[in-house]
Amino acid sequence: MTNYEEEDLKEKKLDFDILKRLLSYAKPYRFWLIISFLTIFLATGADLARPYMIKIAVDDYISAYDTPMRVYGSRDELKLAEAEITDNEALHETVASENSFVIFLNNLFIKNEPIEFSGKYYLRDEATRGQNAVQLLEKDKDYFLIQGDVPENSPFEITAGSVVLNGQIFETQQLSKDEYLQFRQNDMKGIRRVSVIFLFILIAGFFFNYLQVYLLSYIGQKVVHSMRTELYSHVIRLPLKYYNDNPVGRLVTRLTNDMENLNELYSSVIVSFFKDIFLLIGIMVIMFRLNVRISAVVFITVPIIGFITAIFRTQSRKAYRRVRIKLAVINSSLSENISGMKIIQIFAQEKRKMDEFDRLNTDHKEASLKELVVFAIFRPLMDLVYSLALALLVWYGGGSVLDGAISFGVLFAFISYVEQFFEPIYDFSEKFNIMQSAMASSERIFELLDEKDSMVEAENPVQLDEIKGNIEFKNVWFAYTDEEWVLRNVSFTIKQGETAAFVGATGSGKTTIISLITRLYDIQKGEILLDGVNINQMEISQLRKSIASVLQDVFLFTGDIKSNIRLNNMDITDEKIKEVAENVNADRFISRLPNGYDSTVEEGGATFSSGERQLLAFARALAFNPGILILDEATSNIDTQTELLIQDAITKIIKGRTTIVVAHRLSTIQHADKIIVMHKGKIREMGRHDELLSQRGMYYNLYLLQYKDASVGIVE
Repeated sequence: MTNYEEEDLKEKKLDFDILKRLLSYAKPYRFWLIISFLTIFLATGADLARPYMIKIAVDDYISAYDTPMRVYGSRDELKLAEAEITDNEALHETVASENSFVIFLNNLFIKNEPIEFSGKYYLRDEATRGQNAVQLLEKDKDYFLIQGDVPENSPFEITAGSVVLNGQIFETQQLSKDEYLQFRQNDMKGIRRVSVIFLFILIAGFFFNYLQVYLLSYIGQKVVHSMRTELYSHVIRLPLKYYNDNPVGRLVTRLTNDMENLNELYSSVIVSFFKDIFLLIGIMVIMFRLNVRISAVVFITVPIIGFITAIFRTQSRKAYRRVRIKLAVINSSLSENISGMKIIQIFAQEKRKMDEFDRLNTDHKEASLKELVVFAIFRPLMDLVYSLALALLVWYGGGSVLDGAISFGVLFAFISYVEQFFEPIYDFSEKFNIMQSAMASSERIFELLDEKDSMVEAENPVQLDEIKGNIEFKNVWFAYTDEEWVLRNVSFTIKQGETAAFVGATGSGKTTIISLITRLYDIQKGEILLDGVNINQMEISQLRKSIASVLQDVFLFTGDIKSNIRLNNMDITDEKIKEVAENVNADRFISRLPNGYDSTVEEGGATFSSGERQLLAFARALAFNPGILILDEATSNIDTQTELLIQDAITKIIKGRTTIVVAHRLSTIQHADKIIVMHKGKIREMGRHDELLSQRGMYYNLYLLQYKDASVGIVE
């Protein structure tokens, strides 16, 4: 397993500094955040209201038929009584202001209208219990109107058409079903009213839930988009030294896997997290307001829930990490084997590699099964605790209903709230690993964002109207790491329009020099001047736009031939592209392609030969019309016939340009204005081809060595 894969598996606990930094990306969307929190609050209110609505329907209408009633002989008497009741209710509202929400609901749903029956008016009034009241009773589908009231849940008997309770006989009038339903007109209206409002709450809950999920997901996508853009913008500005020190796979992981973990955090966790918090708090408040004792009995299970959840978090984290480790090993093995498939097949290693993969795959399966066991135990345990809470509720709450301490509607509401209470707990536990993974990804992303760009732009960069191409190195020292010097006190001058060639053994510093001219790296000592200006004082973009490079390894982007030549610079017309392609003789093979300049280019230019890619690189360089042209082993991958065409093209394109050539094949640089011989980071010789041969030094030896090798090749 590679180092960067091991780093990806580091365990990261919740870090509030990281969380705070993550949330800072949501600041531009604070208005929508406020709206989303408002919708969360409203959606939670709708969810909490549903059980309470059922409680109202059950207690105030469905089972409220036996509520005591006052009897009034005339409408005038009724009006006086209603006025008195209104005054008492106003006084009650003033005294019990803390129950204003309950009073509001009662006023909203209960419409206690008088019922006219046999010339009298009947009005429900709980306060008449035990006084001169009348009451409806029902038993075995027989209905009675009695003088007085029978306490709730009392076992009364029907004897000779009379109601008897504990030996007391109540004056009774038996009612027909229609007469009974006449007394229940208000209940019918109330149930219809509750049903309509319940439907409205369902629709409103759906709307607010949809809105809060959409808004938070929208904000999350915006945040992830801005973070990914910022991260990529930062990455492409990092110096090449950073890429030398860090595997490409690590950077790709940051931009893909780690950003996807953050995306999952915003889209899966945060969307439901705040609502779950509001829901838990709301349920606890309502349950305690309904009945403190029953709530206390039900919440005995909370410590058990906390203990089980803590154990689950620990074990699930371990199981999750094991699966990630095994998966990383599989990915590493697949990447290596697929990349090296040619070698595997040439040496007939298919069976051995298959056996290795089968072992790794089996390890991953066993780790996944262990993770499955953790989740398979947790959910049934939580279901068991939920069942225990329900059992306690039925035991204590049911007894309270029989004792008359609470109504059946309250018990039903408690059962519904207990069910709602466990849903966020399931949600928290199952999304814990997502949060863990997202926090680890966040830390790695911020570490990359905090990586400083060593290429510091000048505060007031010098702007040159025109880059002429005079290059000068003054006592330049450079090392990639510490003081392992690659260049040692290098000094030379290349005048405008000159062609300078660098030769020397591998590792002598030739390619390093052209990297320093384009300021891909910064030197430690000395100066590099362009038209008399230190390149550190120039704007990097202007410096690099004035230089075009044709490298030994040509990289082509996915797209077509035209886009690879112009590199999305739309100022370069199609006519210009065709012109430069003809100059470098690339038009010869492009015109043979089915779609010509619109032909598809695969990643890296895999469908083209090395020579064809090199010709396209020449066309690309010429299209940008640079003041300085760099050719780094530009003809090394081209056959002899194509090289002749290239040499002809080079002769054309270097006119009026400062050209720097790095070459091992000395035959390609014999006409250079200046040849600089490098050895171990130092300049050993400098001059024209014939001058260096006459000195019989290093260049002379290199020339003889190549000539000798060529001769041997001819003899063979």
